[in-house]
Amino acid sequence: MRGVAVGQPVAALTKVGAWADRVVLDAADVVPLPAEIDPVAAETVVVNGVTAWRMLHRSARVKRGQTIVVLGAAGGVGSTLVQLAVHAGIRVIGTAGPAQQERLGELGAIPVDYRSEDVPARLRELAPDGVAAVFDHVGGPGIADSWRMLARGGTLVSYGTASTRDTPGNPRLPVLKLLGRLTAWNLAPNGRRATFFNLWAGRRLRPARYRAELREDLTAVLRLLDAGAIAAQVARTYPLTDAAAALRYAETGGIAGKVVLVPGSRG
Repeated sequence: MRGVAVGQPVAALTKVGAWADRVVLDAADVVPLPAEIDPVAAETVVVNGVTAWRMLHRSARVKRGQTIVVLGAAGGVGSTLVQLAVHAGIRVIGTAGPAQQERLGELGAIPVDYRSEDVPARLRELAPDGVAAVFDHVGGPGIADSWRMLARGGTLVSYGTASTRDTPGNPRLPVLKLLGRLTAWNLAPNGRRATFFNLWAGRRLRPARYRAELREDLTAVLRLLDAGAIAAQVARTYPLTDAAAALRYAETGGIAGKVVLVPGSRG
């Protein structure tokens, strides 16, 4: 394996099958961990970190000095996105509930309370000329407000439909409706752009390019974690044999950080 010593810890993004003591992977899919990184800390950025990095630097291509809006900025992807953006010299406005306002400020974002404030009005106050990018995992009717926040040349990155998660019926319909709306906005001559981010896009059509970019992005995120530019967010660890308990805990909601499974069983 090029660039990896025998016995050196590695990281990889896997779509399925990672809940195991041992996993067989193609050498092209792994990157070495910096020596000082705890594997538990590294796990917290494999999905969240790569997702945030790719949305910020590949999808929206935000530049130093620009302003972005991150909805749900206290969540796993959102808080990582805030840290990556702040490190890159980008001004961040983040929405979160009242309990997370102080934490967002500590991460370097301008916090906006989506429960007590008129978010669109507050954002117009903070960025009267619009913003370079909005990262929206909520979807639903509110996606129109995200679109209106953009300055000319700005990008709306939609990466979820949390607001319609519990809507009865076919779960694909809200996603299809969202994609239709994003497509219509892109066809309009308004100088703005909308995209739906899918972490796995290109994996089948351009596998070599996908793998190369993924290794590059994961390596960059791990280096930032090693340098202390972003922080690992671990809510709790569970042994692999307690995966059911880990899921129950994760589903309680309101958790800051990742729930991590580690090899082994309860001692």
